[in-house]
Amino acid sequence: MIDRWFDTLELLLARAALLVRHYPERLAAVVAALAVGGAGASFAVAHLQNDDLRITSTAVVESVEPLSVTAQIDALSQSSQNLYRSTQSRSGDSPEALLKRLGLSDPQAIQALRDDPVFQKEVLGRLGRTLNAQAQDGKHLIELTARWMNSDSTFGRWTLRKTGDTFASTSQSLPLVPSTRLGSGTISANLFAATDEARIPDSVAIQLAEIFSGDIDFHRLHKGDRFSVVYETLMGDDEPLGVGRVLSAEFVAGDKPYQALWFRNPKDPGDAGAYYTLQGESLRRAFLASPMEFSRVTSGFAMRFHPILQTWRAHLGVDYGAAVGTPARTVADGVVSFAGVQNGYGNVVFVQHNTSQTTVYAHLSKILVRAGEKIQQGHTIGLVGATGWATGPHLHFEFRVNGAYQDPQKMVRGAPNAPINQAVRPVFLREAETAKAQLAAAALISQASAQ
Repeated sequence: MIDRWFDTLELLLARAALLVRHYPERLAAVVAALAVGGAGASFAVAHLQNDDLRITSTAVVESVEPLSVTAQIDALSQSSQNLYRSTQSRSGDSPEALLKRLGLSDPQAIQALRDDPVFQKEVLGRLGRTLNAQAQDGKHLIELTARWMNSDSTFGRWTLRKTGDTFASTSQSLPLVPSTRLGSGTISANLFAATDEARIPDSVAIQLAEIFSGDIDFHRLHKGDRFSVVYETLMGDDEPLGVGRVLSAEFVAGDKPYQALWFRNPKDPGDAGAYYTLQGESLRRAFLASPMEFSRVTSGFAMRFHPILQTWRAHLGVDYGAAVGTPARTVADGVVSFAGVQNGYGNVVFVQHNTSQTTVYAHLSKILVRAGEKIQQGHTIGLVGATGWATGPHLHFEFRVNGAYQDPQKMVRGAPNAPINQAVRPVFLREAETAKAQLAAAALISQASAQ
């Protein structure tokens, strides 16, 4: 025990000597620190230096009278304090309810809001308008500003301001400014749950489903599938007012990556833009992977025991389980060849895509197209129901080639992609490299949040 104590003492002496050699100007601080440690530390210092280096200290105690704050309190109570608050408008708002939510009680301001035609039209009863208020003394309105997106790439700004004893309002239409945002997430239940957890807007989730609809069946996602996305946020007065286009995205489904980049030909003013793989192949396939954005397959293209006929027979299509009223869409461009009631199909729509290929959408609760109508890929042709021979609400989907039934899930993936125009390929590849870097950065967001 004594040997260990001397070993420790020698170690302390060695460290102290090193400090003295290299930092003589800090000796006073070292001595003070060691003195706090007790008699053992004091003994060590006594062997390091001569008595003339010992430091003495004198304690000085003085009584201090605090300064009076009465004058400061009086000044604060007499001065007016401006407070800034914000909220979002609600569909059931009244002027009183809106100001109350902002913590204000101002009858004059309430009356000004009731009398303002722009406020009544553009703000009151509209869901999600951004409102910022400036108040005096915590209850009297000085200024109220509302902002919202218009349909023409602009945003509206309405301001009610108090000048003297009266309120006056102004309204303007100003250009939206796009800003780039990154996000990523991992599927635990479904796409919307993952985007909610990652604080990514629902409109981005919908765009992701549309972009990859030719490759990914979004009602067959698995836990652990992941995505990264770069998208536009539309800004007004440096505040996010809405969401623009998805600029690039990556979705890893079942360990297979799918990537997309929105690209518009800079040499063609009439080009509306489209999504491509990062290798330059178009993501717009001849057929969508599913006639529904979100659902689940309840019965595939195979032999099954028919729930109504109570016998084994071939199931000549794919059934998608969904709630009544869920939109059903055509998987490709075509012409409606039949829309009405037919045998066990109930309400059914037939779409002729070319001379040989036809798709069928059955058991609809409502038909939204008519025979002879030309429709484009993704067009809503009806709503899911349980008409005809159906034990519950679902969409029965068939794919026929020259009248012969084919497996729809195989057929919709068979069409090749069209490549990017070779004339603009160098420009596209430069944008693709930028997209790769942005998507890599977006993926790090999900990894960081998981740690």
